[in-house]
Formats: sequence, structure tokens, C-alpha cells
Amino acid sequence: MFFSLITPAAGQDREALHERFGGPYADHQWLWRWFPVDPQARRDFLFRRHEGPDGLRYYLLSSRPPLEQLGAWRAVTRPYAPQLDGGDVLAFELRANPTVRHGHGGKSRRHDVVMNAKRMLLDGRGLARWADWPEEDESRPSSARLVHDACSAWLGQRALRCGFAVEASSLRVEGYDQHHEQPDRNLRFSTVDFSGQLTVVDPEAFRVALMSGIGSAKAFGCGLMLVRRLAPAGP
Repeated sequence: MFFSLITPAAGQDREALHERFGGPYADHQWLWRWFPVDPQARRDFLFRRHEGPDGLRYYLLSSRPPLEQLGAWRAVTRPYAPQLDGGDVLAFELRANPTVRHGHGGKSRRHDVVMNAKRMLLDGRGLARWADWPEEDESRPSSARLVHDACSAWLGQRALRCGFAVEASSLRVEGYDQHHEQPDRNLRFSTVDFSGQLTVVDPEAFRVALMSGIGSAKAFGCGLMLVRRLAPAGP
């Protein structure tokens, strides 16, 4: 596997940003162009779009090395083969699409975990809409609390299967966003950003999760977990 950081080429920040107007589907299509044309190839990469103080950048994990430069963007690539042991403590960041499956009529569909939690709360009180729940009712959770609790529970369940345990006191749940692209694409999904510390419980299961991604909507910038080792505590 290969891990790449894709950033604007030196002196071409304006041109690079001009090339990257568009949503998650456009990002996905653009990243395909970083690899040699192969009609038989399936998507073999994960990515994360990051916009911060240093500008726009993309993190890319792929089974093939990408091109070194495309348009006004350049890629710095290195082999990716993390050495992991049980008990390792790592800092992590993850943009994910938290969903839960429900079956109906013999079919199973994905549902946003936050909307699902909201619906369950409303059903338990016999209410049709969130606006029908008085704000002065102390049992009504804030939007931030609802997002944190529903998404934290989702991550905890995935962690069990993916070979790690999250340190609850360190966990941050931020940036819940619902994406809807029309009319070109009827694309609907939600994202949330997790960060904190984790402990590796099953190194092999965790390695598979790092390589294959966590959750759904991987084609649209979700699922790539970024990890780094923490500096040892001082004496």
C-alpha cells in the first residue's frame, strides 16, 4: 500500500484551488485521474479531503502509487505498512459516514445514525416532529449531544470489530454534515469527524481496518483513519 499527501504545487495555489471546485463526487472522479488508465480496475484507494490553516490538501491511501503531479497539484508518496502491536496507543482522526441498517420488506437500507436516533426518541414519546418536543423539557437532548451520543455509539461498535478501543475521555465528535448533490447526482450521505486516542487490541484486525477503511461512503472521502504514535510520557 502507498500513502500520499496531495497538495498544490509550489507557487500554484490559486490554480490548484480553481481545479478543485466541486463536491465529493467530483473529488472521487478527479482522484481516479491520478492513476494510469485501467478499464478493469476497481476503486482501490481511500481518501480524505482536508481544509485547514495550511490550505486544501488530500490524504490518499492506495494499492498503486499515484502520479507525481497532475495539473497544479503534486503528490508525495511513501510505502505504507504500519507495524502494530497489541497495547499500542495511537492518536487518530477519522471522517466517517455513520449509518445503521434496517430491514423492510425483505430489503435492508442504510440510515443516518443521528436521524435514526432522533426518530427513536420521537417514537418513544409519540411525537411526529422534533419541533413538537418543547425545548424547555430537560429530557430533550441538544443537537450537539444527540450527534455525540449517536456517533460515539456507532464508533464504539465498529471499534470492537476493527481491533481497537477508543479512549472515551479523549473522543471528539465534530463537523456533522449532511451532503446532498443535485441535479447531476442524487447523492445523499452524512459525515462526521472523529478524533482522539485509541488502543490497539487486535493488531491484524486493526491493520485490515486501516487498509480497507471504516464505514460506508468510502468513494466520497469517508473511512480513511489517520493515525500517529504518541510521544512517550516524560519521567
